[in-house]
Amino acid sequence: MSEFLSGFAAVFAVILVVVIHEGGHFAAAKAFGMKATEAFFGFGPRIWSTQRGETEYGIKAFPLGGYVRVVGMNPLEEVDPVDEHRTYRAAPFWKKTVVVLAGIASHFVIAFFILYTVFAFVGTPDADLPTTEVAAVTQQIGSGPDAISTPAATAGIEPGDRLVEFAGVPITTWDAFRAEARSRPGEAVLVVYERDGALISAEVELATTTSGGESIGFFGVSPNFETTTSGIFGSVGAAGAEVGELTLRSFEGLGGLVVGVWNVFTSLFTGDTATIQDNRPVSLIGIAAIGQQTAEVGLWLYLELIAWVTIFLGVVNVIPLYPLDGGHFALALYERVVGRTADVRKLVPVAAAVILFMLVIGVLGLYLDIVDPIQLQ
Repeated sequence: MSEFLSGFAAVFAVILVVVIHEGGHFAAAKAFGMKATEAFFGFGPRIWSTQRGETEYGIKAFPLGGYVRVVGMNPLEEVDPVDEHRTYRAAPFWKKTVVVLAGIASHFVIAFFILYTVFAFVGTPDADLPTTEVAAVTQQIGSGPDAISTPAATAGIEPGDRLVEFAGVPITTWDAFRAEARSRPGEAVLVVYERDGALISAEVELATTTSGGESIGFFGVSPNFETTTSGIFGSVGAAGAEVGELTLRSFEGLGGLVVGVWNVFTSLFTGDTATIQDNRPVSLIGIAAIGQQTAEVGLWLYLELIAWVTIFLGVVNVIPLYPLDGGHFALALYERVVGRTADVRKLVPVAAAVILFMLVIGVLGLYLDIVDPIQLQ
């Protein structure tokens, strides 16, 4: 897959997840007899639409997701008394809960199936099975003016090359190469590697480092690993565990984003790039860039990225702040507990703050992805 296609596909996948999210709300609302008047892909001016029964389906100009309008989901909406019994707000608590959570649940279901595909069919690298193919090259030893190129960088080795011979010894396993390199600190060696079917030779002097008080040789490469699958049944547990792990990371990342967004903003003026990289939001442009980079590593990592973004969007919607889905659920729960309708007008400042925050991180992420494109290490 080309870089452009991999980036485009990652963005399309995220947009599709949002559309499915809205489809979850729509399907649940329809199942309970609630009135849904609009179901659109995109936002902005209408490009095309058609009326089917009481619902208008269509496409709008900006393909950045989609939305469904369920009558009465906005508590301040004026509704024809004839339709009041079919509104979201008139439904019992359990039906409101299903309608709201159907969208959130879709994220975790989608992510589970993506990860199941990875573990059952695509495979993931097995750390116990290194190959002789180079995954990454360390470019420098040290930093600043005293930094020197590693022997691997000097030899011209690139990711994807395969080690063939080292110091006159044929290399058939990574352990064999590692043993040879470690045993020759400071020695000049001839390394032979394969690239696109051609053999390339280079003579370099190994660097010297220490391990456990012993001097060992250092070359500066790390291996790719053989991919293994977990089986049809074993992948169920593996995918479930990974969903849990990515959910935890998403909560941590969201917390860091909320706490660190001001620091990111101020760092734009102070030039503190470390703070920006640690807490920066990411727009669709950034997701496309990360998609391109992960696709170069392997399909497994590319799919994991999409699963992680899918879960992160689900976690954002869990937050119990209006007008997010979690806020709708919290409002319905409050009304259920106190036994009366809440005065939603009091939540307008909260909704405004949430929308403003989303707008700020959206603009900030877009700006950073344009002026300082994200690079995976």
